[in-house]
Amino acid sequence: MLDTQTLRVAFGVVTFTMLVLYYVVTFRPTRSPYCGWWCVALSLFLVGACAYLLNGTAQQYWANPAGNFLLVSGGAAAWAAARTLRARRPPLWQLSILPIATIVSASLDRPGTDVWAGGYIFLLSMSITFGLTTYELWQLDRDQTHIQVFLALAAGVSAVYYLGRWIAFLAEGADGDIFTRYFGSVPTTLLNLILLSVVSFSMSELSQEQTTKELTTRATRDGLTGVLNRAEFLRLAINDLRMLKRNSSYAALILADLDYFKTINDKFGHAAGDQVLVNFATACGHTVRSTDLVGRYGGDEFIIFLPGISLDRAEQIVNDINRQFVKLNGQSIKNSPADTLAGSTASYGVGVTEHGVLLEQTIGSVDAALYEAKQAGRNRVCFGAPVTKASDREVQPTKR
Repeated sequence: MLDTQTLRVAFGVVTFTMLVLYYVVTFRPTRSPYCGWWCVALSLFLVGACAYLLNGTAQQYWANPAGNFLLVSGGAAAWAAARTLRARRPPLWQLSILPIATIVSASLDRPGTDVWAGGYIFLLSMSITFGLTTYELWQLDRDQTHIQVFLALAAGVSAVYYLGRWIAFLAEGADGDIFTRYFGSVPTTLLNLILLSVVSFSMSELSQEQTTKELTTRATRDGLTGVLNRAEFLRLAINDLRMLKRNSSYAALILADLDYFKTINDKFGHAAGDQVLVNFATACGHTVRSTDLVGRYGGDEFIIFLPGISLDRAEQIVNDINRQFVKLNGQSIKNSPADTLAGSTASYGVGVTEHGVLLEQTIGSVDAALYEAKQAGRNRVCFGAPVTKASDREVQPTKR
């Protein structure tokens, strides 16, 4: 039989080592919320394990309920860490319900003479917190990271194991043969040591993935609107244009310019101008497909690449974007002291391209069409002349 106290000391030493390494190597460089919450969880597990070392002494009456409280709080912190991975801020009151219930039940159940005082609430609370953690981790987009599977499995094993402990505790008590053999302090500490190592290393790997993702986003996305920046849009559009050969298809290209954008900035300030840019990007996101490309081409210019879309369908998409743009501007006006965005409109140049045509040629065609739309009074759509593989001369726009 392994000694429980010795295992708890080993658990505390390993937890402390994990905490120091994780804080120095992972949390300090990233300062990410989920890393911070996991550091909190490790700290709570560490202090909770230390509190249990006072069992069997005169301090047991307060140390044992405190240990239960700290371990459940650690489980709640792990749940909070998982929630932040989905950009969901955990409310403090939700995190405190189970820890408070745990310490109250333990304090009212002879904690000075019974190390399992309030055990039925403690075990159930641990199962619930790890179950909630499993749920949050399993909801993560698996296209973004594969590490969440290991984290979810580790949390799920803990949730099921503590549920088994709770059932065995209710069925036969802490002195029962099944509970002692399979769910007592010794096997639980050993299991927690294994899972703690798996989770900590997985969280470290996840942190690296998230950091890489953030750097990639900064390098490929416009910081204000969230759409592709010009360089990344051109790179992806060229790749998609090459893919058209396999499908024997075509693609529509839309170049949009916000009307009187400088006037909005000068008259109402750059905050209003930024809101107009964000509104237009949002309108595009609500309208186009997830496989389409939307980029910020210049200061107030946006470019959209629509594989498999005809010229007529592209015109319908432009109209849909306009409706969304007007709607979003109207919603923004409600929070403005003046009708800042009431006159915000956009002009468009639209064209169709196919495999074998240089992207620069099609951009030149729709850019000429956009210029015509601006010259004709703005807030309208003009169509660039078709650009074919054999065409290497400057094309003139046509208006419909």
